[in-house]
This record gives sequence, structure tokens and C-alpha cells, in this order.
Amino acid sequence: MPSVSLCPTNWIRQDFIFFSQHGPFPAYLKRFHLSDSDYCSCGGIGTALHYATECIYTVSWHMRKTAPNFKQEWLKRVANNLVSRHKIRGIIKFISENRDLFRPPQPSTSQRAELKSSITGYSPLQIKERYNNIQRKEDFTI
Repeated sequence: MPSVSLCPTNWIRQDFIFFSQHGPFPAYLKRFHLSDSDYCSCGGIGTALHYATECIYTVSWHMRKTAPNFKQEWLKRVANNLVSRHKIRGIIKFISENRDLFRPPQPSTSQRAELKSSITGYSPLQIKERYNNIQRKEDFTI
């Protein structure tokens, strides 16, 4: 069973962000309802591992991708390798400096209306009519 080490490490902020996966990663933001999407703007699921191994925007710092069943072992090796940690720091710095590049594209107005109608069960025209009725205080139910 894994245990927590009480020995201090000489990690810096970027190391903690990557290995805890609590940072500017879309998958993390979506998990805590801070974002509508967990996708990177390149189309992949925006996890720390995605940025380190496959994202087209971070190709300069890529490392070899591991098989899913060896993910924990891969993370341990990367954490103990100074060259790999320098790559991680480069990725986190690049993401922090270019946040707009990593946001998924926002849906168009028509896509938002379509999504809203699929959620509420009303067409965009019906929603507008109901909104106007509420504004005139004739109908308070939606």
C-alpha cells in the first residue's frame, strides 16, 4: 500500500502543480465545475499527462507516453529525474503564460441556444416567448 513520505522534497511550485494535477488543467477545472469542458484546445482530454506526452502545443517538452497500467511507475520515474522535472516546469510555465491558447473553443450562439433547448425541452423561440411573458409578469412558471 502506498504511503506518504514525511521527508521534505526540493520541489518547486510547478512540480507540485503537475504531480498533484491541481492546476490549470481542463480536466481538473471540469471536475470541480470551474469549467464547462475537460478538453484541451487541441482536442485531447486536458490532463497533466496529456500535456507532457501528446498535446501539440507542448511538443517542445514531450516525454515518451506510458501504457495506462504503468502510469504510477512513470510518474515516479519522472518525479525522480531532474531532466524530466525541468521539462515539466517548462510545460507549466508555458501553460501559465499562454492560458488563452489552452482554453477550449466556446460554443457559438446557435450552439448555446440548441444546448439550452435540449436541456429545458423548449425551442429557442419558446424560451424567448416565455422570457417575454415573465418580463410582463403574466407568467412566472418555466
